[in-house]
Amino acid sequence: MPIVHIILFEFKPTITHAQVSDVCTRMLALKDTCKHPSTGQPYVKSYGGGRDTSPEGLQGAFSHGFVSEFQNEEDRKYYLEQDPAHLEFVASLKGVVENVRVVDFEPGKF
Repeated sequence: MPIVHIILFEFKPTITHAQVSDVCTRMLALKDTCKHPSTGQPYVKSYGGGRDTSPEGLQGAFSHGFVSEFQNEEDRKYYLEQDPAHLEFVASLKGVVENVRVVDFEPGKF
């Protein structure tokens, strides 16, 4: 069953627009740089995200959100625990991101 992975970023207040743009560009590039260990092909089914534009005012300090979809638990597990491109990206967030929220779900599963 597919798994949807939602990530929200709150950037440190001292971070420049250029730094935020760099993080967002590199985050979106993961759809191409994350390769399946056995096929060598991109394995993230879909990837998207950007700056918050919600008029509801419920986002708190989170200014950017991203959504990715994985075919199955095995792919998500590899992405989170072993994928070198993803792990390198996560390590690069130190000193830039103040807070992160992650929510994963399987569509239609309650």
